[in-house]
Amino acid sequence: MKPYSKEFRGQVLAACDKGRSTREVATYFDVSESWVRRIKQERRELNKTAPLLKRRRVPLWAAFADQIKVLIQRTPDLTLAELKRELGTDLSVPTLCTALQRLRLTVKKKCSSPRRGNVRMSRRDGSSCVGSSRI
Repeated sequence: MKPYSKEFRGQVLAACDKGRSTREVATYFDVSESWVRRIKQERRELNKTAPLLKRRRVPLWAAFADQIKVLIQRTPDLTLAELKRELGTDLSVPTLCTALQRLRLTVKKKCSSPRRGNVRMSRRDGSSCVGSSRI
């Protein structure tokens, strides 16, 4: 949803300045009473009438950014759960995933088994399973 324009906000505040109640203004302009109260409060406390163009919230993971970089550099094969445990934080795994994406870091898992190309796998009894109909 797009924010109301600066002009519209000015009209609402002008109506409030003329002595109309919050409910009357909200009904007249077809907006919520809480929104009218909020823009009146913003003007009173912050001297602001324009809508906020961009959120300025700092993400929760930002405090751990340097530690995350060091851990990933030191052990790039950490899973997200292991990263969470190493950091000793209560951040969720999806939050850590978002942090890695924003920091442009990747976790690289080491291949624990050989690739399945031309590699022959042998059974316990020593016979090969390549070309066998039973595995």
